[in-house]
Amino acid sequence: MMQFIAGNQIKLLRNGGEYFPALMKAIRLARIEIHLQSYIFQADQTGQAISQALMAAAQRGVRVHVLLDGFGSQKLSSAFVARMRAAGVNVLFYRARISPWSLQKNRLRRLHSKMVVVDGTIGFIGGINIIDDNNVPNPNNVPPRVDYAVQIEGALLPRLQASVADLWQRVAWLNLLKTPASKSIATASSKAHPANLLAAFVQRDNVLHRHDIETAYLEAINSARSEILIANAYFLPGHRFRKALVDAANRGVKVSLLLQGRVEYFLMMATHAFYSEFLNKGIAIYEYRKSFMHSKVAVIDGTWATVGSSNIDPFSLLLAREANLFISDPRFAGELRTDILASIAAGAVPILAHQWQAENAFKRAASKLALGMVRLFLGLIGEKDE
Repeated sequence: MMQFIAGNQIKLLRNGGEYFPALMKAIRLARIEIHLQSYIFQADQTGQAISQALMAAAQRGVRVHVLLDGFGSQKLSSAFVARMRAAGVNVLFYRARISPWSLQKNRLRRLHSKMVVVDGTIGFIGGINIIDDNNVPNPNNVPPRVDYAVQIEGALLPRLQASVADLWQRVAWLNLLKTPASKSIATASSKAHPANLLAAFVQRDNVLHRHDIETAYLEAINSARSEILIANAYFLPGHRFRKALVDAANRGVKVSLLLQGRVEYFLMMATHAFYSEFLNKGIAIYEYRKSFMHSKVAVIDGTWATVGSSNIDPFSLLLAREANLFISDPRFAGELRTDILASIAAGAVPILAHQWQAENAFKRAASKLALGMVRLFLGLIGEKDE
């Protein structure tokens, strides 16, 4: 079981509107070291502002390390990266070699986590990339993207610091670079915070922690007694996860899923393949259609909550490097629950069992095709629907 640690202050940040000002403030106050990990770093207005803040920090002597995914940030121009490096920002790419036609598993393993640690005293974890909330398809007609992150101070910071420093060092070694990163900075500076929230930092990698995030979810779902509320953008759970949700519903737990209602990729249609099974078991499904939902959050029994980068799909749970924070606190869980329910009320459409069966023949057929393609892909790379 994962280990909850007391002595943390954790603040929920809704969308880039709350996240980026908090991040910018932390960067401006940095004095020793900044580590930033992101799947996407876009050179839009937000990316330009974050880049300027990072360069200014480097110019005043702060060690700045930026680690980006080679696929997610492939549109970032070499000139943009060169300007950051010229200003003293250390920039590396995780698995920079990209081949969309390759089924080599190592090419498919991406850095999907979004984490920042500043001076070992303040950290950020969530699902928000370095990209404008309004940087979505047809932005003139769509409200800002929905997403979450958390700001954390206190006892967990040494673990976050060690994580970002270790991965940076490994990628640097692979690139034959000598770019030392401090691992001890958080040990000396991070102390238990008087807010004293219980929290656990859980990562998923492809060596020692392949199933840690999924296991954390399953432990909470299997222990749920009253309510399970999940908001997840890319939801394609494996057999064990689906069974856990159905078992919970069968024992009287209220299970509600808030899912993405705007299909960005055909393979997202595979999610619909499980609608009938869930609906027939009394699991409520809501599709968020007001804008693009990028959330990866959940609340269980009003006390357990998670915010992070991990979707509930094979790509997050079987291939990508992910990072989630798990919190055991009624106040925090209640705040997140209220926000998810507000999103359901303001921008989601309930999927009703009789309507799904009567009116969605095309979607049901497309979902079976998409699910078959996903399972074929997983079989070709040696993974399976567990």
